[in-house]
This record gives sequence, structure tokens and C-alpha cells, in this order.
Amino acid sequence: MAVAVVGERGGALQPLGEDGTPSGSVMLVDDLVAAVAEQERAASPRWVWDSTARLYPRLLRAGVRVARCHDLELVEAVLLAFEGRFGEPRSVPAALARLRGEPAPADEPEEDQPSLFGAAPAVGLAAVVEIHGAQIVRFRGGLGLLSAAESAGGLIAAEMSHDGLPWRADVHDELLTGLLGPRPAPGMRPRLLQDLADQISAAFGAHVNPDSPAQLLKAFAAVGFAVESTRALVLKQIDHPAVPHVLAYKELARLYANHGWSWLDTWARGGRFRPEYLVGGVVSGRWATRGGGALQIPKILRRAAIADPGWKLVVADAAQLEPRVLAALAGDRAFAEAAAHGDLYEALAEAFAKAAPGDPRSPRDKAKIAMLSAMYGGGTGDAVQLLGILRHRFPEAYGYVEAAARAGERGELVRSRLGRTCPPASAAFRELITTEAGRSTAAARGRFTRNFVVQATAAEWALAMMASLRRRLTTEAHLVFFQHDEVIVHAPADQVGTVSEAITEAAFEAAGLLFGPTPVLFPMEIAVADAYADAK
Repeated sequence: MAVAVVGERGGALQPLGEDGTPSGSVMLVDDLVAAVAEQERAASPRWVWDSTARLYPRLLRAGVRVARCHDLELVEAVLLAFEGRFGEPRSVPAALARLRGEPAPADEPEEDQPSLFGAAPAVGLAAVVEIHGAQIVRFRGGLGLLSAAESAGGLIAAEMSHDGLPWRADVHDELLTGLLGPRPAPGMRPRLLQDLADQISAAFGAHVNPDSPAQLLKAFAAVGFAVESTRALVLKQIDHPAVPHVLAYKELARLYANHGWSWLDTWARGGRFRPEYLVGGVVSGRWATRGGGALQIPKILRRAAIADPGWKLVVADAAQLEPRVLAALAGDRAFAEAAAHGDLYEALAEAFAKAAPGDPRSPRDKAKIAMLSAMYGGGTGDAVQLLGILRHRFPEAYGYVEAAARAGERGELVRSRLGRTCPPASAAFRELITTEAGRSTAAARGRFTRNFVVQATAAEWALAMMASLRRRLTTEAHLVFFQHDEVIVHAPADQVGTVSEAITEAAFEAAGLLFGPTPVLFPMEIAVADAYADAK
């Protein structure tokens, strides 16, 4: 059963059949939140609405959670990409305009978008029903599972932002003070940063602002080092007393700018870190965030992520996810057999035991280098020999990513397991690759598509795993954090065993949903801790 819904305080609901057509009368309600809560308790329908990111937070604040939804905007983006129309507006007004053969209006900035359809819910409801029905027809070619997973991701993202990762502001402040000195006055540097800045100027014998790459380059040139950038890899090649101070300053300044006291004031209020997740924010389907840097929390600050008293953080990440995804995608029997072991690279190591005899790295490390070269492209020196061994031992796996690379070089589209589609090649690209100068451009796109088929499928596996895990968790335990292949569940201490089992079962179910019966294992490395830092 599905129910289309629009509105703000009041609104309108419409029961829908499996084909998306109305199966009951429109219900006008004065209290939309109460109406949704009642319908959820009675029938737990699949809610059809324009944007989970806009409607669901209001339900969550009222204590209402739903099990399923169909997010028109997220699904529209998936469908447009599949049809080679990547980047076109995905909003309900844009989708409706396309259905009617009219120019599609640009998507409005998120903060400027009205709450659903404002004062005309019945008109808005008709548009939701029409677009939903058209989307069902469009994804009958095989995008149904991806659409459901993407919509589930929207629910999960909103719930994680609402629940938040437990965060101790006092511990964060203590860590910052130890690294940078006391919190500075507005416009001033922290004391230890200023000390480093003074040491940099002293080493150069002139005042230099270390926040200015141009001044640093000029200062190095003045002492005989004409470098093109201030990147750490470049500076480490220079023998000058300013270098260690510059490197230390850059690292601490990055921490101060990205996760300093301003970050703490903005993103970690009320004892919780609540980032704004963007489902499918990256073309491969990986998530992004709007502010907060949730996907790049420095290890040193993970000490501030501490479970509530009587609770624990259950931290789980998928071991060697992308190589395992490739094994399942390619159906390479030998590779799949290797991926049925706990440590995939160790299982592959035997094949590389005698490779590159002058290379001091272990056979396991050589196997890892070969696998990463196959999935990401490139490879020079000994990596070429290692890649050759991989190609010989696991031809189907190697051939799978090679085919994706060649398709990308020709300007063709490639797709993930569930149908997520890479951006199409531009007309300029197609013209350029016919020339001698276009070879490097074609090779670059080939490297992108080589990895896209694996990374996008890995993102789908992660979505399916989280959707399965969310369904298995008790009402007390909540998913509170996610990045790429890692999740954190905040759970009562007496439920950590149940949560750990649920994570393992969810990983198994996700593999079955994507690949069917497969010998490839997708093990989850699970740790239970009071602080996030102690789990890694």
C-alpha cells in the first residue's frame, strides 16, 4: 500500500495502488503530522512525497517515524541519470514540467524551497500522484530496487541528523586546547598557531603569513627554493629550517579551521553532532554532507564522540568492501573463492609471493597494490608486473573493470549493479578523443568509469545494508553515523549483542539483494566502545 502526501500543518493524503493510480478518496486533514502517525500505526504504507529531507524532519521532531517512503526528488535524479540526462532539475515542478512538455524550472536552493505545496495541498497532491505514476513506468526496466534503496537512504539520513552522534563539547574543547592553546579572541590565532607562525617568520628572516600560499612560495624562492606549491609532499623535499614549522602549522590550521571552536558551536550543540547528509551527493551514489565535515572527522577528535551513560557505540565497517564487490560483480570463480576468506588480500597473497623479487613489501601488500591498480587505473614500475599477475590469475575480474574503462574512453555510459549511471560524455569530449591530443582525456575518463562500476555498486551495497539494519534495530537503538562503508549505532549497553548480530545479518542480506547467491563474503568488523576513538 502507498499513500501520497502533501501539506504543511494541514494537508492531503491519497491512497495509491501498486501501479501508482489512486485507489481511494483524497483525505483532507487539519493536522498532517497526526494523520501520518495514525496511518503509519494502522498500515505502515509506503509514503509518497516530494522530498524526505524537507518533510520528514518535521515528523521526527513530533516523534513520528515511518518505515518506508518513495522520495520523488531522489528517484527523479536516479532516473534522469539512467536516461543520460545527468544534472537536469529533479524537483517536483521540474518533473511535472517535463511530463507536460514544458521547460523545466531550475531547482531552487534548498533553504529557499517552500514546505511542500504550501496553501494548495489538493493541487500539489495531483502533481505528486502524476509524477509517482510516471516514475513507476520509467523504472520498470530495472531501477525499482535502486529507487527503493535511495528513498530508504533519505529516511536514514534524516533520522541520523535528528538523533545525532553523541558528542562531548567539554572533551572537544580540552582536545583543542591541548593542541592549539586556549580558545582565542575573535580574529586572533590560537597561541600555539601563533608561536608556529612566529617561528616560520624567524626561520625565513622576514615576516611571512603562513596562511598565504603566495607569501610562502615567495619566501621559499627568496632562500633558493623555487617550488610550485606548498603541498606537504613538495615541502618535505626541501632542506630548510622553516619546513617543519610550516608543515606543523598547516596541519593544525586545518584542524582549527575545519573542526575548531566555531565548528563546535555550530554543529555539536545539545550533546549531539548533527550533520546534514546529502543522499547520493556524489555521482557514484556515495553520500556527502552540507557543512560539518561528517565524512572527514579527524581521528584525534573522535575521542569526543562518547556514548551516553549506560549506552555504547557499536562501530562496524565493511572489510575490503570494493574488492569484494568486484569479485561478486565479475563472477570470477577463483577470485570469488579468495573473497570467501576473512582477509581478501591475505587470500590473494600466494599468487604474488614470487612477484617483484626486489620489492621488500609483503605478498599481501603486493596483492593490495595490484587490486587497487585494477580498480583505480594507473600503475607504474613494479605495479605493472603485479597487475599482470592479477590479470592472469583472475581474468574475469580484471576484464570486468577493463571493459568499463574502455567504454568510458569511448564516451559510453557505464552502470552499477542496480543501474546507477555515470555522467555522460560531453560533445566536446567526443570530438576531442578523435584527435591525437585526446588520448589523455579519454584515459582519464576510462579511469573514472573503471572505478565507477565498483564504487557505485559498493555504495548500493552500503545503502541496502543500512536499510536492512534499520529495519532490524529495536526502537531504542539508532543509526547515528555513516561514512562510505562504516556505520555507528548508539545502543543501550544490554543490546549490543543484538545490534552486532543485526549488523552481520544486514550485511548478508544486502549481498543477496544485489548479487543473489554468491560465495563472496562481506564481513563486518564490529567493535563496541564508549568512545569512537577506542573502536578504531
